Amino acid sequence: MFLFPFFSFLMLSFSLFFKSQFGGEPLSYTRFSLARQVDGDNSHVEMKLAADEEESVDNNVRGNLASVTKPKRFNGFICYGTIAVIVFFLIGFMIGYLGYCKRVEPKAECERLSGTESLGIVGTEPPEREEYAPETSNRFFWTDLKTMLSKRLNDTEFATTIRQLNENPYVPREAGSQKDDSLAFFIENQFRTYPLTRAWHDEHFVKIQVKSSSAQNSVTIVGTDSGVVYLVESPEGYVAYSKAATVTGRLVHANFGTKKDFENLNSPVNGSLVIVRAGKITFAEKVANAQSFNASGVLIYMDQSRFPIVDAEVPVFGHAHFGTGDPYTPGFPSFNHTQFPPSQSSGLPGIPVQTISRAAAEKLFENMEGDCPSAWEIDSSCRLETSRNRNVKLTVNNVLKEIRIFNVFGVIKGFEEPDRYVVVGAQRDAWGPGAAKSSIGTALLLELAQIFSDMVSKGGYRPSRSIVFASWSAGDFGAIGATEWLEGYLSSLHLKAFTYINLDKAVLGTKNFKVSASPLLYSLIEKTMKDVKHPVTGQSLYQDSNWINKVEEFSLDNAAFPFLAYSGIPAVSFCFCEDTDYPYLGTTMDNYENLKRKIPLLNQMARGAAEVAGQLIMKLTYDFKLNLNYEMYNDKILSFVRDMNRFRADMKEMGLNLQWLYSARGDFFRATSRLTTDYKNAESTNRFVMREINDRIMKVEYHFLSPYVSPRDSPFRHIFWGSGSHTLSALLEHLKLRQKNNSAFNETLLRNQLALATWTIQGAANALSGDIWDIDNEL
Repeated sequence: MFLFPFFSFLMLSFSLFFKSQFGGEPLSYTRFSLARQVDGDNSHVEMKLAADEEESVDNNVRGNLASVTKPKRFNGFICYGTIAVIVFFLIGFMIGYLGYCKRVEPKAECERLSGTESLGIVGTEPPEREEYAPETSNRFFWTDLKTMLSKRLNDTEFATTIRQLNENPYVPREAGSQKDDSLAFFIENQFRTYPLTRAWHDEHFVKIQVKSSSAQNSVTIVGTDSGVVYLVESPEGYVAYSKAATVTGRLVHANFGTKKDFENLNSPVNGSLVIVRAGKITFAEKVANAQSFNASGVLIYMDQSRFPIVDAEVPVFGHAHFGTGDPYTPGFPSFNHTQFPPSQSSGLPGIPVQTISRAAAEKLFENMEGDCPSAWEIDSSCRLETSRNRNVKLTVNNVLKEIRIFNVFGVIKGFEEPDRYVVVGAQRDAWGPGAAKSSIGTALLLELAQIFSDMVSKGGYRPSRSIVFASWSAGDFGAIGATEWLEGYLSSLHLKAFTYINLDKAVLGTKNFKVSASPLLYSLIEKTMKDVKHPVTGQSLYQDSNWINKVEEFSLDNAAFPFLAYSGIPAVSFCFCEDTDYPYLGTTMDNYENLKRKIPLLNQMARGAAEVAGQLIMKLTYDFKLNLNYEMYNDKILSFVRDMNRFRADMKEMGLNLQWLYSARGDFFRATSRLTTDYKNAESTNRFVMREINDRIMKVEYHFLSPYVSPRDSPFRHIFWGSGSHTLSALLEHLKLRQKNNSAFNETLLRNQLALATWTIQGAANALSGDIWDIDNEL
């Protein structure tokens, strides 16, 4: 290359000229080195000022250099000499640059303005341009990539894939069944036919709970005076991980079974059974709330007002584990080489739970009295509690069963940082046909894997980071497949996986676009919403600037939840859906025919969901910069501090203050500000610098996992999104308890909660600051 040697020669001549005039070394000098680029034949010049590097030089030497005096008689000559060197330098630069362009690049490329950088080199998003580059080119603009993705999405029949996955809907698809295993091998074989880098599977041996083949579950009415027993139903459905037991008592209606519903009951539960309707919260949360209010058992049904098109006799399925993963191997993976100790999750219920049909619920209401409140907006047949001469008897005979499940994976390795990856996953199993529950997500997973592998092999797309496609099993039992995989690689995944994109139930309607996500992903989600149009209306998905305040928290049975709350990996789950719940989830009516009838434009909606996921994947993998919005947690922490300020009088009465919490919050703010400054000032083409900054960013969620609680006893350690006394919400609830019921308040627990919360935030600030010598906290 002509430019760099000529440039070096001119500067060397200048240095010799300067030395000849002064008879010594210049006050500071510039050193050049030629280095070969990693992925090309071009060379680059590395320039460093010795005054910046030689900080260890003896002060006396520096003093001597600084005291050198320039003879006055050379002032004019120096001026003319300097101008001459600059002129020669500019002439040489232009000659070298033009010669380089003629030999290496086409004229059009040389005339391109420096602001139009190619994809993956500079900026948070590559620049737009109108013309479309050929797919054989390795250099893409953002419009090129969007066009390439959109073109392939338009050629994909998602509805056909969904229908094929739902063939033989009457064959069981439960985790560990023959159909579940066959589907796993089908997906793995499909991955192998795509030009993916690699496809493989993991085996796990887990315990699930199923109905007993020898003894039925039952719900009966018992006369307190006559002792007459009247069978209401022997349900086909069941609730996994229920306690196997028989209980008898009065039956009380508790609406949806939320904590507020139990608090608003006219009379306390006091050992009674409760009946609740499906919806709003998970089965596990309903059962946990009922148990906390001293209920002896729980019945769950689908009411007509909320699920009007569900048949009255249809069975309902669910699970009652207040957690995720195999509850009999809490905190460690259930690989085949694991020795299982006699332990179980603290989230297992201590009371029996059973789903019943709406027809059975109406039979129970005939033996109950008291109208349900109109505010519930429920069926007119609803009644509040059984009459005095009636009790209800619930018998659950579920049994444990050990099964083998498969998680299936395929990967496209990144071209710059293959050891950093985004994981895209979907549940594969279902109690019923599972058209909406699992077939949609699995179809999206298969088609996205094929599209992206095709974009890489034929389109020339070169993602900087790796893309892992994952098919999970045992999702219906509480995201077991995903959680066991996380437990198996807990020590390393938070260092490598920087985002999880969940495809489960991505299409449940057409009206709304809803999101649950880590705050770190808000900016990318907003950009994606602005880029993607609604498949039906044609309008941008970004309709409300206040959308962040409408982001919903992950539910316990969402596979993205353990990624965020257990492993500290940013996660996102989204769906096209209606204002009400999709009616067929968890039932035998969740088949392709009902899905197509409910969503006539199924193919278009699936294409829209694939475009959202596809753009998120591209935005996360194309650039050196990992564009995760860590600054969003400043708002979250500030909101928590404001909530705590409402209790300053209570804190003062206990001899406590919030000064250390304020300090931790300030340190986190300063750490994010410094990181943002480093981010903006960093040379985006310097991969080593960018990798160091990216590593700090991708650990933000991880450092909000409380290090002071056991991952086995409290697996969801995240102080914002987890569950347990270590969370910030639990701390606030405990302070409220002091005002509501001081006798139940525990001051020692509060002091521990405040200390652990403060130091978890402080630890996150320290980790975000980088090396310990860069930490400048005001402790």
